[in-house]
Amino acid sequence: MITVNPGLLNLRPGQRVLDLGCGEGRHAIHLLITDAVDIFAVDLSQRDIRTACDKAQPFMAAGNVSGRVQFVVSDALRLPFSDDFFDVVICSEVLEHIEDYEGVLSEITRVLKPAGIFAATVPAFFPEWVCWKLSDAYHQVEGGHIRIFREKQLRMSVEQQGYQYFARHKAHALHAPYWWLKCLFWERDRQPLVAAYHRLLVWDLMQKPRLTRWMEKLLNPVLGKSIALYFVKASYPEPDLGGSPERRSELPSKDAEREVAA
Repeated sequence: MITVNPGLLNLRPGQRVLDLGCGEGRHAIHLLITDAVDIFAVDLSQRDIRTACDKAQPFMAAGNVSGRVQFVVSDALRLPFSDDFFDVVICSEVLEHIEDYEGVLSEITRVLKPAGIFAATVPAFFPEWVCWKLSDAYHQVEGGHIRIFREKQLRMSVEQQGYQYFARHKAHALHAPYWWLKCLFWERDRQPLVAAYHRLLVWDLMQKPRLTRWMEKLLNPVLGKSIALYFVKASYPEPDLGGSPERRSELPSKDAEREVAA
């Protein structure tokens, strides 16, 4: 279950992709299977990195991969990569956990190439606000969410780093009610409603029935659990984008701003 839409990343063979705060590797492993790119999956948690490695191993052993992946334990504020190293950076469901999230954005800017793509996702405001109202424990656990982003706030923070916004969408609307139930019955996962909804989500993830796919598309604009924003890092020197006319044409223009149905 991925949150970022790979179709908006402008991926090309041989590119380097950073999955920052990769967790158990959902985006990294998806791209490993689908795209001939070099993925660097980074997380502060050694346990999550081990789990991601274990999940990726069967695909690599079977040869069912298109790209390559490296798993790295690192602090997002001190990445072990040189300037302008990556073509694409994904930072999904990470910034809401970090006190100095603007410092993380600065570090992303350092390692991302000019004209590179940056995709950021965070919990959408309304579903997250409901979770906070239903349960203090939800956001007070170790490593939990320390802020609720408004979309405008996050977009402004990224744009101040020198990015051009070009697309947005929400995702995982069917998961919002599950988290509301989970917060209402915190630490009672065997409660019948919570358990039944979890079974529904697992079934939906595995079977991908057309009905629930359409339901989620219809509900995402209102109830989407996550908001995804997409940016292009400015080329320098400004205001000249530099390079050939062909290279300049690859950059989304302001006319390209759009909301993407996910």
